[in-house]
Amino acid sequence: MAVSRFTNEFTYKGFVESGKEEEFDKLFEAAVADAKKEFGKKHPMYIGAKEVFASELLEERSPIDRSTVIGYFQKGTREHARQAIYAAKEAFIPWSLMDYKSRIKIFRKAAQLFRESKFKLAATLSYENGKSRYESIGEVDEAIDFLNYYADEMENNKGYTRKTLLKESTKRVEAGFQGAPSGAENIRIVLKPYGVFGVIAPFNFPISISTGMSTGAMITGNTIVFKPSSSDNMSMLTGLEIYKIFKAAGLPDGVFNYITGPGAEVGDELAVNPNVSGIVFTGSRNTGIGMVAKTFGAGNQKVFVVEMGGKNPAIVSKYADIDSAVEGTSSAAFGFAGQKCSALSRIYVHESIKEQYLSKLIEKVRSMKIGDPIKKANFIGPLISESAYKRYAEYIEKAKSAGRILYGGKKVDTGLGGIYVEPTIVEIRHDHELTHKELFVPLVTIETYRDFKEALAMANDVEYGLTAALYSKNRHEIKEFSNAIQAGVVYINRKVSATTGAMVGVHTFVGWKGSGLTGKGTGSRFYLQQFLREQSIAISV
Repeated sequence: MAVSRFTNEFTYKGFVESGKEEEFDKLFEAAVADAKKEFGKKHPMYIGAKEVFASELLEERSPIDRSTVIGYFQKGTREHARQAIYAAKEAFIPWSLMDYKSRIKIFRKAAQLFRESKFKLAATLSYENGKSRYESIGEVDEAIDFLNYYADEMENNKGYTRKTLLKESTKRVEAGFQGAPSGAENIRIVLKPYGVFGVIAPFNFPISISTGMSTGAMITGNTIVFKPSSSDNMSMLTGLEIYKIFKAAGLPDGVFNYITGPGAEVGDELAVNPNVSGIVFTGSRNTGIGMVAKTFGAGNQKVFVVEMGGKNPAIVSKYADIDSAVEGTSSAAFGFAGQKCSALSRIYVHESIKEQYLSKLIEKVRSMKIGDPIKKANFIGPLISESAYKRYAEYIEKAKSAGRILYGGKKVDTGLGGIYVEPTIVEIRHDHELTHKELFVPLVTIETYRDFKEALAMANDVEYGLTAALYSKNRHEIKEFSNAIQAGVVYINRKVSATTGAMVGVHTFVGWKGSGLTGKGTGSRFYLQQFLREQSIAISV
């Protein structure tokens, strides 16, 4: 069987390189009008083959302008979660026994359906969490990439089954012990699915990460209970669109169950219910570790495939190309208002170039337009919620008392009913709380260094280890950084973005230390194996 050759989607890149950027913008703007027609509707949950309704509704509003109602969704309870777990368990055996090639066809069809509705999905996403058109299209592309890449991995690995043979011995003995002479055995080594997975999705990448996690679980033969972000950081409509696409692609009833509701009930039930074999989760470290502790503390055992945030550093060396460093660090820190687990949040700059670098950085950040992300010119959109703003305001005050705000720190009046703030650059000591706690707001800290080893030590001196960057033309520094940095995703001299933008099948996206548990990343050849357990089946001839 020929090996499948994966290629990335690259929608915007394709339009630009073919001289059709204007057409790209027209398609997005037309999709905005289509997406808005779907707003304000009431939506059910989907358990097995049934539409399910709760006694209360959740109202989702756009962070761009809170007067825009995205939709009304069911406030699912612990009992609804149990029903969904039961439906997933019932669907597991027939789904797991389906030939892997038949499962692959469903996911390739889903990829095509995503492609056909790409611009409308992106427009919906922009309204739902405040991303620009470029970020949103890139995210839908990533969902398509996950579908195709994982389908390729299943195909290239022949469903993760291999055969071997133990040859017959010339002599035999009756007693059994390691290495005893024996008869011939045909042996099949197979990776098999666990059962039901709870898929708990984040607000910031509700299409790509949700699709990637769900696909990883389902294409390997597991069934899922999917819970989109349903608290003050809501992303329930894009989650529903994902469910609908999978169903349209031919996914059997009960394989994907869509549940909306608070984490304290729905999420907690997924963590503690013994009929759930695994959890795949992207979110905060506190939530991730809390689920692990609660599960194992109750005497239960589950597989946890989790990514738990970052506090990502960049070192700007005296040997750096300063213009590249400014471009890369500014976009990584303030794209999507810093609301990415891979966002740059700490910069260590050599003291000899500090003033030159900071001058150019502030000039660049000052030029970043803040406002409605649906509009092409705006780079920084809204914070996702009031709680995000309270966190921003709290740490601005701490920065004022313990450090120096070099730029930003204020709320911005855009004339819209959303929460918009300035990108903020804070000069502060490395040992301060701001350089160690994940904030998920547009705030980056700056500290100078003299010795490169000192910068490396500070870069590594946090509990997280997700992404990291270096700007240096010195080959010794590049080698030392590559060998010593404690992060799963490392970029060196990357102008487009210092710490964000991993591409499926090109970079693996993996967290070390407090950023993950398994040491295996998404979009890589090792990801699917986390949803499978190995079995050796020997048949004597």
